[in-house]
Amino acid sequence: MSRIYKLSAIGHLLPALLVALSCAVVAQAQGAASSFEERQSEDPVLREYRGVKIGMNASEVRQKLGDPKEKSDRLDLYQFSDNEMAQIYYDDAKKVMAVAVIYTGRNSNAPSAKAVLGREVQARADGSAHLMIRYPKAGYWVSYSRTAGDEPIVTVTMQRLNP
Repeated sequence: MSRIYKLSAIGHLLPALLVALSCAVVAQAQGAASSFEERQSEDPVLREYRGVKIGMNASEVRQKLGDPKEKSDRLDLYQFSDNEMAQIYYDDAKKVMAVAVIYTGRNSNAPSAKAVLGREVQARADGSAHLMIRYPKAGYWVSYSRTAGDEPIVTVTMQRLNP
């Protein structure tokens, strides 16, 4: 199968794949006590993605990032390169409630855990790593997740805490 065909096939499945990856990261973060921290008095290192912040309205996001590949009232999907995609989730008031960024492959220019969380994350034996930190003072949590293997997937997520 040619690389072009593979990329085309992935492109059609991309929205579902991104949602599944984001949900998996959230579920893993919420279910793994050893990979969860809460920082009451600290501010998060990651405050925005390409100028997009939690609480921004949809029109501000689209002004910063341009037209999304796919858009709806609840979700905008951006593909910045073959290796970097982002999902921006909106609440009923059309304000950003979550940002999930997926970097794929070795040469994806994915940020390090330290750049996202302010500290390194202990890798598991297979090379994968995950940590979620809640920042109640800031009103959201941040997670960093890296899969194992030669072509890792790094997912960085910011999500508003429930009121």
